[in-house]
Amino acid sequence: MLNVLRRRAGAAMQVAILGSLLALAAACTSPPLIAPPPPVAPDERPAATPEQPLPVPGADGTLQRGRARWVPVRFTDLPGWDADRAAEWWPALLRGCERPATGWAGLCAQARSATLPGFSDDAARVWLQQRLQAYRVEAADGAIEGLMTGYFEPLVDAVRTPRADMRVPVYGPPPELASRKPYLTRQQLDTLPVSQAALRGKPIAYIADPLDLLILQIQGSGRLNIVEPDGSRKLVRLAFAAHNEQPYKSVGRWLIDQGELAPAQASWPGIKAWARANPKRLNEMLWSNPRVVFFREEPLPDPQVGPRGAQGVPLTPGRSIAVDAQSIPYGTPVWLDSTEPLSSTPLRRLVMAQDTGSAIVGAVRADYFWGWGADAEAQAGRMKQPLKLWVLWPRS
Repeated sequence: MLNVLRRRAGAAMQVAILGSLLALAAACTSPPLIAPPPPVAPDERPAATPEQPLPVPGADGTLQRGRARWVPVRFTDLPGWDADRAAEWWPALLRGCERPATGWAGLCAQARSATLPGFSDDAARVWLQQRLQAYRVEAADGAIEGLMTGYFEPLVDAVRTPRADMRVPVYGPPPELASRKPYLTRQQLDTLPVSQAALRGKPIAYIADPLDLLILQIQGSGRLNIVEPDGSRKLVRLAFAAHNEQPYKSVGRWLIDQGELAPAQASWPGIKAWARANPKRLNEMLWSNPRVVFFREEPLPDPQVGPRGAQGVPLTPGRSIAVDAQSIPYGTPVWLDSTEPLSSTPLRRLVMAQDTGSAIVGAVRADYFWGWGADAEAQAGRMKQPLKLWVLWPRS
C-alpha cells in the first residue's frame, strides 16, 4: 500500500488460540499437530508491550472496541468459511502465541500443546468453532464495508561503498535525531552542504534507485542483497529504526493533486512509470513527502521469516494483516472477505491481526501482507479492494 508510511515496530500482542483440535487432543502426548515456526533468537525480540484492553461488552451481546462495534454472528455467516485452507493459517497463530496478550494466554498454551493425528483444515475449523465466537466488524455509523490495501517487504540490490551505478545511500539514524524534533525534512537533508553531511546519518549501504529508497521507507522495512567489498553476497534485513518526526505525505496524492495522475493510476506501478517519464521532476515528487525513515541492519539467517509487525512477531505472507489497533487488537484472528487486486476473484481467508500503519485507520480497514519479492510488490502495489471483516474472539 503506497500512501501509507509504514512504521512497523514491536508493540503489543495478543493472539493465542487453539489447543487440541478435538476433545481427545488435550490428552495426547504425541508431536504437535503442525510443526511450529522456528523460534526467533531472544536477543532479536523487542521488549514486551503494555497489555491491550479487552473489548467492552454491550447489553445486546455486541462488543465495543474503540472505533468498532462487533456484532455476534454464526460461523455459517462468514462467506467462504468452509473453503479456506485453515491449516495454512496455523503457523501465523503460533507466531502470534510468542506474545500472548490479555485474554489469550490459556488458549495459546493449548495451541502449543495441541496434538491430533491427521490434522486437517476441517479439524482446525472445528476447533475454532468450539472455542471462539465470530463477530461482524462494523464502524460506529453501522457501515460494514471498508477498504483493503496491500504491502510487502522490498528486496533491493546494494553495495557497501558508492559506485557509479549505486549512489543512493540508505541511512541509519543521525546522532542528533533524538535532540532535534522535528528533524530536518527530506528536502533539507538532500540539500545539506558537504560540511553538514553528518546530519544525514551514517550510510548502511548504497542502492541504485531513489524510488527503491522511497518504497523501503514507505513499507518501513526491507531486504538488501549486498555485494560486499570482497565480492561475496549477503542478504540482510533493513528494520525500521526511527523517522524524522515530519508529517507523512503521499506522493501518489501529490501526483493526483498536480493533475499528473488520475486516482485510479496512482498505484506504485503508476508512480514509478510517471517518475521514469519525468526525471527532471523526480526530486519535486520525492520532496513532496517530508518524512524520512532511518533504518538499522539486522541479520537474516532464515529468508523464509518475515519482518516483525507491530505485534512484535514475524509476519506471515498471506496470513498477516495490519489493522487499526483501536478497532481490532493485535493477535486477533480475522476472517476477511475481499477480492484479488484488479480482479473480482474472491479473497476469503483466515488471517491474523499482527501489524499496523499510520494510514490504517477505521473499523473495517486492513493492509494485507503479501510477503517479499517481485510478485509480492506487484500484488501489493495494485491492491485497493472492498472489504468486510469478522473477528474471532474467545467465548465467555
